[in-house]
Amino acid sequence: MARPTHRVLTLLELLQSGGIRTMAELADRLGVDERTVRRYVDHLVDLDVPVESVRGRYGGYRLAPGYRMPPLMLSDDEALAVLLGLVAGRRSGLTTTTGTASETAAAKIRRVLPKRLAHKLDTVLESLAFTAPPGEFATPQTAVLLCVADAVRHHRPISIRYTAADGRRSERTLHPYGLVAHSGRWYVTGADPAIGEDRTFRLDRIADARALPGSFEPPAGFDPAQHVLSGFATAPYRHRVVLRMQGTVEQIRVRLPAGVATVEESAPAQGADPAAEGWLRVELRAERLDWLPPLLASFDRPFVIERPDELRDLVAALADRLAASARRVPPGDGPVA
Repeated sequence: MARPTHRVLTLLELLQSGGIRTMAELADRLGVDERTVRRYVDHLVDLDVPVESVRGRYGGYRLAPGYRMPPLMLSDDEALAVLLGLVAGRRSGLTTTTGTASETAAAKIRRVLPKRLAHKLDTVLESLAFTAPPGEFATPQTAVLLCVADAVRHHRPISIRYTAADGRRSERTLHPYGLVAHSGRWYVTGADPAIGEDRTFRLDRIADARALPGSFEPPAGFDPAQHVLSGFATAPYRHRVVLRMQGTVEQIRVRLPAGVATVEESAPAQGADPAAEGWLRVELRAERLDWLPPLLASFDRPFVIERPDELRDLVAALADRLAASARRVPPGDGPVA
């Protein structure tokens, strides 16, 4: 059962969301009767929270205009969520070049929390272990991230100074459609009006971004995340691999996500059983092919290699090695092949 203090904080959160909250609504959300709601309102008033009573048919309670809640009035769950979010963001690379910001923010939260709660949260964080080491990620500048985000929201063009992977520097105009966080890096995708094409840029490679006058209209239905993933899957690497695999899209996506491969469903042949698993066209780009044979073997699904021929040879060589290993017996149990 929720404690009264927790319900009083919940009442404050409901009032902070704006508008007038009726007595019946508050009683229902808090799971108490209307008399108890009045008592909780009195508690807030005693804490100098300006709760106003609104009379009339649609009356109830609201916060006085202009009131701002004092910082860090967090419940146990909220405080833990904030601190874990800071830790996870730092380890996953979703931070900015101000590398200490998440650490100083966490320290400030700890300082103003009640000792009882701060001690409990420290216990959780000190006992928490991760199965993977923290990633080493290139992070964007805070000013760049905020400028791009504002341009995305208000459909404003921006000018960016960009350094490509090969070291070439350029200054260009971009119509940003969306920000995407993927595998510990930030990306912005949008239209480059100078060349009339959609482009994707890594935020950590943008040295400067500034808003330009004017506005643009993003294309309807554009999905920034899908666009970035498709760009990875079709990047111009050394090898273009085309496969036919039997199964479902979900089965293939388990090991070949959208950022690695494109999957196309084909219409079933006339007279075919609609419940039968169809053959899907899978295409991906790769700089090397040696990782693909073990991956294809792990699917345990029928597949056909359309290209390249070199991949067929690698799959056959792996099959021979597996067959030879299967015929071997432990030392002492007989001759080893």
